[in-house]
Amino acid sequence: MHTVYLGIGSNLGDRQSNILQALQRLRTRGRVEAVSAYFDTPPAGNVEGPSFLNVAVRFSTELEPLELERFLRDLEVAIGRRRTTALAARPIDVDILMIDDLTADFGRFEVPHPYLASRAFNLLPLAEIAGDVREPRSGTTVRELAHAVDARGIVRKARSLQFDANRQDEEPDVRLAINRAGVAKVRRVVHLSIDGKEAAFNGEFAMVADLAPDKAGVHMSRFAELLEEATLDVLSRVEGAGRIEDVVALIAREIVRSQTALRADVRLRADFGLERWTPVSGKRGEETYTLVGIAHADREGTRCVVGVEAEGMTACPCAQAMVREHSVRELMEAGFSQVDAQRAVDALPVATHNQRGRGTIVLGAAGERSREIRAEDLVEIVEHSMSSETYDLLKRPDEFFIVNKAHHNPKFVEDVVRGIMARALEVYADFGDETFVSASQVNYESIHKHDAFAESFGTFGELRAELRTARYPAQRTDLATWLGTRPSAVTA
Repeated sequence: MHTVYLGIGSNLGDRQSNILQALQRLRTRGRVEAVSAYFDTPPAGNVEGPSFLNVAVRFSTELEPLELERFLRDLEVAIGRRRTTALAARPIDVDILMIDDLTADFGRFEVPHPYLASRAFNLLPLAEIAGDVREPRSGTTVRELAHAVDARGIVRKARSLQFDANRQDEEPDVRLAINRAGVAKVRRVVHLSIDGKEAAFNGEFAMVADLAPDKAGVHMSRFAELLEEATLDVLSRVEGAGRIEDVVALIAREIVRSQTALRADVRLRADFGLERWTPVSGKRGEETYTLVGIAHADREGTRCVVGVEAEGMTACPCAQAMVREHSVRELMEAGFSQVDAQRAVDALPVATHNQRGRGTIVLGAAGERSREIRAEDLVEIVEHSMSSETYDLLKRPDEFFIVNKAHHNPKFVEDVVRGIMARALEVYADFGDETFVSASQVNYESIHKHDAFAESFGTFGELRAELRTARYPAQRTDLATWLGTRPSAVTA
């Protein structure tokens, strides 16, 4: 493994987003082990455009120097850099500053960078993560080099603008506590591990904290900063990308700390794809599902749940029963005996109205058992609880298969939810009674002007007792109680 120090800069477009994209792509070929703060830097020499945002990165990789250079040039192109003139503004610029203790000329570039000792915009960020490292060409430490360069105009960026005015910490006009205050629909690119596979996803966050009666408001801008810091933290982990519950738990804990909150809740939704084949034609495709992670943090600790949302279709049993009854009567009036009429409708799929549905399962397990929960298993639990799964791409034989399957397997919205709960108990039969599960289904009705909805939840212990005794409990544990967002009414 080579230890590589990189300088990353951007002065075109969304500079911070460009740098984060570069960090995401670096992780596909090695480990990002440290990232400096951002430094705002005026263009050097005759370089065009606005000021640069620069960082330094310690990167560990198996790529040899020439392979690494080719990878970095491809990375720049992928983020939008176009090779026009050497001094043109650019959305991304990645320089190899040092590799191990190499000093050899590797063709199109030298290691270490031949101008490093005079490049303040590289040295200042580099000194933050490699101050004691000696630059091989001169033998001088990076920190000493940084002290010697002209750093005028270069500003280390604080996480936010600093003002003395802090209205959020002042007393409100009405001294009442707020249970949930925060931000929603915050979109970020996140790097996650789903079922052992790492990829970048478009995620949508919601983050809230409680608010004491003597504080006017929460620091809304701080939520966005926490996302940035959490993203960099996950990127810098040696063991690779985090699972969705790792990300939301990290952010929730930091909200409690930074906002001086008693509790905080974070929700992340991210679309992901699974490889699927159509049921008859065998056409390969990728179906899209939604991964869900929810975390609650307080002074006692953190609890998380993970889940998925998946689409399918249902056929209505009630309308089908009426069509079936009417069909038997029609056949008998046409001269069929009742026995023959009944046999006929038994042999054929009976017409009914159908609708697209969206099912959700959320599962929470204590300790390391949560790492055994696979997104693909959850998707199959939801899809198989409906009348039929659906696909983006369908040939005519596939269409027939799905319609025929659905009409032979009619489901109420309530049936789907019960099926999700039962399948979860079967798939995770070895999970303890403290495990939590929640299931919901919404059917987008085709003949009604309303949607149908059903939901169920509880611990495995509560559900197992109910199935064993056929007695409905006075109260089941809901998600908020299991996470600790609010105390159980039973124990309060």
